Amino acid sequence: MKSHRQELWFQIPGRRAFVNITPEVEAALQASGVREGLCLVNAMHITASVFINDDESGLHQDYEQWLERLAPHAPVSQYQHNRTGEDNADAHLKRQVMGREVVVAVTGGRLDLGPWEQIFYGEFDGGRRKRVLVKIIGE
Repeated sequence: MKSHRQELWFQIPGRRAFVNITPEVEAALQASGVREGLCLVNAMHITASVFINDDESGLHQDYEQWLERLAPHAPVSQYQHNRTGEDNADAHLKRQVMGREVVVAVTGGRLDLGPWEQIFYGEFDGGRRKRVLVKIIGE
């Protein structure tokens, strides 16, 4: 069995963003040489997410508004976590909702995604470098 590990690094200048990382994951898959197996894509930071959905700007705006209603950033004093001097409790909650990782089947050397599915990095507390792990195993 083959195993391939690669890190993708991001530094989002704003507080929040959704970035389509499907091309970077596909490139990692090609570099791996795996034709049949599994591809794990994992956010390696507790205020970021990896998820699969449609690459449609209206949907991304809907996510932004929905997440802000679920866990509003302000006032920061509403969160116990922020009493430590942080201001990112909402980012931890948003990450929990959007998920830490995805696993995609690899078939015939390609990501076996459904119609319209794309892989996204979700940033909820930007401004510093963060990484995503791509781990591919198979034959």
